[in-house]
Amino acid sequence: MSFSLPGFRRKWSCRGYMSAGAAMVTAALGLTLVLTETAEARKYASPLDIFGLGTPRPHAAVHSARNPASNPARIPLPKPRPEEAPKATAKATEEAPAETEAKPSPDKPNTSKPAEAAPPPEKQLSACRLALTEEIAVAPSIPDIRGPGACGGEDLVRLEAIVLPDKRKVAVKPAAILRCTMASAIADWIRKDMVPIATSLGTTISDLDNFDSFECRGRNRVVGAMLSEHGKANALDVRAIKLANGQSIGLTDRSMSRDVRERVLHSVCARFSTVLGPGSDWYHEDHIHLDLAQRRNDYRICQWNVWDPLPQVAPLLPAMRPEEAPPREVAAKPEAKDGADDEAAEKPSADKSAADGNKTQPHKPATKKRR
Repeated sequence: MSFSLPGFRRKWSCRGYMSAGAAMVTAALGLTLVLTETAEARKYASPLDIFGLGTPRPHAAVHSARNPASNPARIPLPKPRPEEAPKATAKATEEAPAETEAKPSPDKPNTSKPAEAAPPPEKQLSACRLALTEEIAVAPSIPDIRGPGACGGEDLVRLEAIVLPDKRKVAVKPAAILRCTMASAIADWIRKDMVPIATSLGTTISDLDNFDSFECRGRNRVVGAMLSEHGKANALDVRAIKLANGQSIGLTDRSMSRDVRERVLHSVCARFSTVLGPGSDWYHEDHIHLDLAQRRNDYRICQWNVWDPLPQVAPLLPAMRPEEAPPREVAAKPEAKDGADDEAAEKPSADKSAADGNKTQPHKPATKKRR
């Protein structure tokens, strides 16, 4: 194959010009792409550019354009308030800064100490608690009791003593846990009714025998029965009232004067809604039950039979034979011997009288005297 310059020009003239133009277009496009990529690369730092050579620092104008906060003239302002919008009240304007100050900033942590829990409000005293002062009774208040079921109650006191009008104290032994209303009723009963009865006996009251007060149980301690007033701290069982002279008024003692017990009966039935004693049931034969149960139409129950005193005469039945006494047969022999001696003593006297009678009357055989 031969090669020559004129032949090459004649054969490849057009194609050469076309190839050179295509190469120039390709170079221009490549340069454009390189410049575009360089501009885009300036926006993002290269992950492998350790010394920061690949990404030049932006100029001040570019920095201000990217950070609007540094250029206050370009911060967008809110739209003006429309005229038909309701005007903000002064109260809302005053509350807004307070809410802003109360809420902690999300950027700054709340370093203030947590607010201490406010103490619970004190419970207001009831009218009964205000009336039951230390001049009437020693009865400190105790917390409310919330027992199982409906047991317990509110406005409770521990009745320790009752203060008489002459400032003497009647101790409640043991101290009774009662509702304030029940404790007040017991105090009034002792002060106004029982003190005159004790005065008529020439003495005063010293102690109150508390047989039972608050106890979470059914009536008469029967399992499954209706809740007793004792379970509501609304009842008191009294067995006796002790006097200062050493004696006591046994409310169910039949040796006590009937008149005294009847006076006590009338006083408690007038003050309490329930009175149970001897004759009501066999559970109350040795004490008196008092409570303030609420019933329909203020119905009251007073069941207490004041029995007559026991007779003071000896029993009519013979006394039992003591064990050390001799048998009846042995005890009867001396009596028979004494009877024989009596017959022997009577026989000579009879013969003598018969001899005297023989002088005037004929002789008759002697007969044995019957006893």
